[in-house]
Amino acid sequence: MQILLNKTLKPYNSFSVNESADLIIQADSIQDLIDIWSDKKYTDMTKLPLGRGSNTLFCNHFNGVVVLNRLFGKSVTETDTDYLLKISSGEDWPALVEWCVDNGFAGIENLAMIPGCAGSAPIQNIGAYGLELKDICESVEYLDLETLQIKTLKNSECLFGYRESIFKHELKDRCIITAITLRLNKQWQPVLAYGPLSDLRNSKTTPKNVFDKICEIRSKKLPDPNVIGNAGSFFKNPVISEEHYLALCETYPNLPAYDVTEGKKIAAGWLIDNAGLKGFKINGAQVHQEQALVLINTGTATSEDILELANYVKNIVLDMYDIELEHEVRFYLNGEESFLSELFDERTH
Repeated sequence: MQILLNKTLKPYNSFSVNESADLIIQADSIQDLIDIWSDKKYTDMTKLPLGRGSNTLFCNHFNGVVVLNRLFGKSVTETDTDYLLKISSGEDWPALVEWCVDNGFAGIENLAMIPGCAGSAPIQNIGAYGLELKDICESVEYLDLETLQIKTLKNSECLFGYRESIFKHELKDRCIITAITLRLNKQWQPVLAYGPLSDLRNSKTTPKNVFDKICEIRSKKLPDPNVIGNAGSFFKNPVISEEHYLALCETYPNLPAYDVTEGKKIAAGWLIDNAGLKGFKINGAQVHQEQALVLINTGTATSEDILELANYVKNIVLDMYDIELEHEVRFYLNGEESFLSELFDERTH
C-alpha cells in the first residue's frame, strides 16, 4: 500500500482533467484493499476504487479517498476443450488481449484496444465487433465490502446485458472486483459479422489477422488517450422501438440499425455525425473529427467544458431524433456519482 503525496487526479483519468482528491492510495494486493476498508481513519470517507480511469470524469474535487487498483497477475489452466485464464483486476485490458493473441489464447481478439483494466470489463460488459465480455467470461471474483470476504459469481449470476451487469446495480458500491476468469475455446471460431471484418472470411484467417485488423480500424477511428484525452465511446448506442425506427427512416433513410430483442439498436455515432456535430467545440472540449461518439480534451478542457459539450450533444440528438442518449462515462461530483440529467436539471431550477 502506498499513500501518494501528490493529490492530483490528472494522471489517473484518461480525460486528463486537472482535478484532485482528498487522498489517493495505491492498493497492490487484496490485503491492501481489506486494510483500507477496515481502517477507522477512512470509515467516514467516501472511497472510490479506480483502475485506469478510462471511463471516468471527475467533475470537481473528489471529496474522499481514490484507491488505485494495482492488483496484477495472470494464470492459465486448461481442460480438454478450453483455456481458463484467471486475470487480476488491475491488469491493463489492451495489453491482456495482445498477450493472449501472442500466446495462442484465441477468442478475445475482437476486444482489442478497449481502454481500461480487467476489473472494469465485467462492470460495463465491454463489447466490440460482435463480441461481448459475457461471451468469454467464466466467473468474476470480488471483495465484498460489507464482510471483507472474497466471493465469486458465475457468468449467469453476473446478470450481463448491453453495457450492464449486477456490478452496476445490486452490487454497485458494495464490492471491488479482484479477478476475472475467462474461458477461451481451443477450437477457435472467428467472429467476423462486423462489416469491415468480412474480408477475413477465409480458411487461412488467424486470430492475429483479426487482432491486427481491429487494431488498424480502431487506430484510424479512435484517438489514443495517451495522446488526446478521451474516454472512448462517450454515449451508449440507444435502443428504440421498431415503430420509432420506421418513423425516423422516412426522414433519414440511411439510418443504420441492428435488430435486438427490444427493437432496434441505433448507432449513436451516426446520430451525432448526421447532426453535423463532428468537430464541434466548447472551449477545450470537442466532438472528435473522425469518430463522433468520442468527446476529447484538446489539451485545455476543464470538466465543465466536457459536461457542457456532452449536454449540448445530448440535447441536439433529442431535438432531431426524439432519442435520449445515455452516457457510458461515469461522472463524479463532490465524491458521488452523478448523471447529465441530474447535473443540468439542477442548473435550471
